[in-house]
Amino acid sequence: MLMTPQTQLFGSFSLVDVTLLTWGEAFLNARKAANAAAGTLRFYSQKLKIFFDYCLARGIETISQITAIFLRQFLLYLAEIGHNPGGRHAIFRCVRVFLNWYEVEAEPEGWSNPIKKVKAPKVPTDPLEPVPLETILRIVKICKEGTFTGDRDIAMVLCLLDTGARASEFLAMDLEDLDQARGTILVRKGKGSKPRMVYLGKKSRRVIRKYLRHREDDEPALWVTHPRYGSGRLSYDGLREVLSRRAVEAKVEQPSLHSFRRAFALTMLRNGTDVYTLAKLMGHEGIIVLQRYLKQTYQDTEAAHRQAGPVDNLEFLALQ
Repeated sequence: MLMTPQTQLFGSFSLVDVTLLTWGEAFLNARKAANAAAGTLRFYSQKLKIFFDYCLARGIETISQITAIFLRQFLLYLAEIGHNPGGRHAIFRCVRVFLNWYEVEAEPEGWSNPIKKVKAPKVPTDPLEPVPLETILRIVKICKEGTFTGDRDIAMVLCLLDTGARASEFLAMDLEDLDQARGTILVRKGKGSKPRMVYLGKKSRRVIRKYLRHREDDEPALWVTHPRYGSGRLSYDGLREVLSRRAVEAKVEQPSLHSFRRAFALTMLRNGTDVYTLAKLMGHEGIIVLQRYLKQTYQDTEAAHRQAGPVDNLEFLALQ
């Protein structure tokens, strides 16, 4: 019997009815077997669920029923229900990876992959907004030093900025990954399951040492909850809650977790780091993703020239 829209996403595997959801489950299992990070699996599952729900609600229960026209209608639907360009592009990428995987995995005879006829949604190249450095300073100032939560939150805020790590990478850090003497932290499983090293400056090392003096637990995680809550590894929602609470106390707009990574990238660029080194520090395979950061630095250089251009500052040159 074919699955219905009410069927739970990626339900039990059926050898009789090779449905869209069956292949969805097989796809996730393949990604898991390939050692994909938990965040990556969650990303695929969430985005594909949107697509599968749309398909099933319209009677599309097998991959062979999906056409290029249907995919374009799906993209229009996403815009109609309020998904921004970045969100539509993310969902499109997941569907593309899934269909390309199916093409290789199933090798369906006579089937033409419809995704190859559909163009990806355009994403605006507006500069990405980082967390303002003033916001970070105000949050740090309202944290009470000498207390567990105060010293921990100062360390987390400054280390988020100093490492440029993704939130998932940041929260997965263990004590054994930290080399306090050298100021390095090993990110064991970055995007694409690739390890890399991130770095801490002298000030970040100092605040992280203050935080670690409070630790008397056996938890391997670097970032943990208060002892009264069991000193367990801090979760993604827990980190967001910390920032939300501190932002209210500091009377600033709550920064997103990813805005710290943007601030890291933009500050490094402004301070002269070349894009190839920065790409490695951020765990990017290339420099394409950095283009939106570069656009913001172009605005910086233009403003600098307007203020300090050599010809405009020649006092003796008077032109009508």
